[in-house]
Amino acid sequence: MPRPIDPATLKAWINDARELAILDAREDGEFGQSHLFWAVPCALSKAELRARHLLPRRGARIVCVDGGEGGLAARLADFLEGIGCTEVSVLQGGTPAWAAAGYVLFSGMNVPSKAFGEWVEHHYETPSVDPGELRAMMDAGTDMVILDSRPLDEFRRMSIPGAIDVPGGELVYRIGELAPNQATTIVVNCAGRTRSIMGAESLRSAGIPNRVVALRNGTMGWELAGFACDRGKTSSFPTGTPGSLPTALTRASAFAEKWGVQRLDAAGLRALQADAGRSLYLLDVRDPVEYAAGHLPGSRSAPGGQLVQSTDNWVAVRNARIVLVDDTGVRARMTGGWLRQLGGWEVYVLEGGLGAGLTTAPPPPDWASLAGEAAGQGIEAGELAAAKAARVIQLSRSLDFREAHIPGALWGVRTRLASLAGALAGAGEVVLAAPEEAYARMAVDEAQRVAPAARIRVLRGGLAAWREAGLAFAADRRTPADAACIDAYLRPYDRNDGVEEAMRDYLSWEIDLVEDIKRDGDAHFGEAH
Repeated sequence: MPRPIDPATLKAWINDARELAILDAREDGEFGQSHLFWAVPCALSKAELRARHLLPRRGARIVCVDGGEGGLAARLADFLEGIGCTEVSVLQGGTPAWAAAGYVLFSGMNVPSKAFGEWVEHHYETPSVDPGELRAMMDAGTDMVILDSRPLDEFRRMSIPGAIDVPGGELVYRIGELAPNQATTIVVNCAGRTRSIMGAESLRSAGIPNRVVALRNGTMGWELAGFACDRGKTSSFPTGTPGSLPTALTRASAFAEKWGVQRLDAAGLRALQADAGRSLYLLDVRDPVEYAAGHLPGSRSAPGGQLVQSTDNWVAVRNARIVLVDDTGVRARMTGGWLRQLGGWEVYVLEGGLGAGLTTAPPPPDWASLAGEAAGQGIEAGELAAAKAARVIQLSRSLDFREAHIPGALWGVRTRLASLAGALAGAGEVVLAAPEEAYARMAVDEAQRVAPAARIRVLRGGLAAWREAGLAFAADRRTPADAACIDAYLRPYDRNDGVEEAMRDYLSWEIDLVEDIKRDGDAHFGEAH
């Protein structure tokens, strides 16, 4: 049985240098309201999707946390023990008990990475320009490039006029082609602050001779200043190995060596993988397109800039080992240097790791084998479209449901279907629809408990089958309402109301993180020598 521990015990564990994962069982929106600094979201409804790659070693020490509602953390702990985890505890009283003990709670997502970005700006004195200064530079015809350090999907949504999309992990690797003239000013931006700061400081720390500045507060700051963003742009970096690779590798190697990033070959990797006493993450930091074209079996795609910006999406275990993979070593070395400063993990770069034996297959889903067959019958898309009396529960992410849902469907979270009991009263047939059919099958038992008299069925082929059948989706940006989106921590531009206020609050939150982490005391940025 998972053992209960008190806040003082967990506080001591955070700083005892042993492996430790703190997993929060609440939905992302709930987690984002208030959580421990080093906690990682592992929502009970998605535990089968996240837990296995967050926990590469079942023997790691794990603490499950919730918001004190009772039951969520214990249920997650039971699940983890069911997949073989051997050292699982539950924080008694959850986050309210943590606060009552005098410890700090944090709001927001990816907090360690966000706080690290603010620390980097203060520590390295990263220069920046505000939107008005950038607008004046544009108007004056300044020799400059504006590089947006976000992935292309975010860049398409909103971008600074004239910017080029260059995700943060690519900047040092490709800057020789993007700004070959040392007199060219380089402006790095993102939506807010973190990736602007990290991108600019990556170039500066690598020794780029150009003037490099971050755009203060990114595209949010740009719009708040009254300037218009572009929408739908696709300008991006040139693909392929850059001609300036030797210079980039020299720069990245010096940065990685300074921060204690180690190198290993294929034999060294096999030795680490054989060590049952340590957790090991194998992460490919190249562009996702490169990863899809061929990668090491067992590796996961974690583009370098995104990995530093949201480390808790990939790595849950403190004091674990991380092996970074790319083709030339530049992106892995730059990413490794920042990870060493952020979390002090034991970080390695795999030399020559992308030779023979690559695969193009994506990692197998963690949960598909667990889903089994639905207790109820499947239903084809066309049959569902004709079944006028069936009640449909769609298990998409809330923000995706707003964009596309089966007409008339209810939105639900797989492990919270009890909230739909009133809407399902008297239903003779309930159909579960999800992006993946297997995920809907996993919700059958809970749906049956909520609607015991109903026949529970599952949409065969998932939502893709509905689309492939030529059936229409509905869209409604206000359903579910902002306050109901417990499964997602809404970004300012995800909100229906108060967008500008939310932008200002978000930017203030990022800036205030520096003082918050001082009060908390569990972040030791820049101490990994």
